Amino acid sequence: MIEKLSKVLAARAVSHIHNPDLVVSAVLVPIFLKDGEYNLLFIQRTDRVREHKRQISFPGGAYEESDKSLLITALREAQEEVGISPKDVTVLGELDDMPTAATNYLISPWVGLIPYPYQFELDKWETEELLEVPISTLLDSKNCFSEGSMIVNEREMVSYFYRYQNRLIWGATARIMKQLLEIIVSLQEY
Repeated sequence: MIEKLSKVLAARAVSHIHNPDLVVSAVLVPIFLKDGEYNLLFIQRTDRVREHKRQISFPGGAYEESDKSLLITALREAQEEVGISPKDVTVLGELDDMPTAATNYLISPWVGLIPYPYQFELDKWETEELLEVPISTLLDSKNCFSEGSMIVNEREMVSYFYRYQNRLIWGATARIMKQLLEIIVSLQEY
């Protein structure tokens, strides 16, 4: 699956959004093989962070001037938040830019394969805990996926929700994940 995913991500045109009113940021979408099954790694944010308190997300954050690219932002933030060394990430490709609905961030998601097991080191200020979710569980949409609408800034928006072990993954993270899962499903036809 990883080789096919890398080829598909390399071949697709990435949709970039340019909006100076949004905070440019990036996340790493970590994939790893555990017990013969591919998983995604998420973080549970603490209630101490300024925005996205207690939300489940991918490791990531805002672009800094010292970053030479959004990929470097994603890798730097993953190292800061969960201790994943950039040298341990095999970058598979980029997904479409994803704006947040309420907090005015513009997220550039980067998919990367990480080794497992791994000696994660959590930044306890930002990261409450890690959540490992098998991709096969997320693809079983009748058990964990729902779609609905939310009112954000007086606008109705389509929203996606994934449930896993009494946890709710929603917002931009769910939209990023839905795009990745649709690509993974297309690999079966590839």
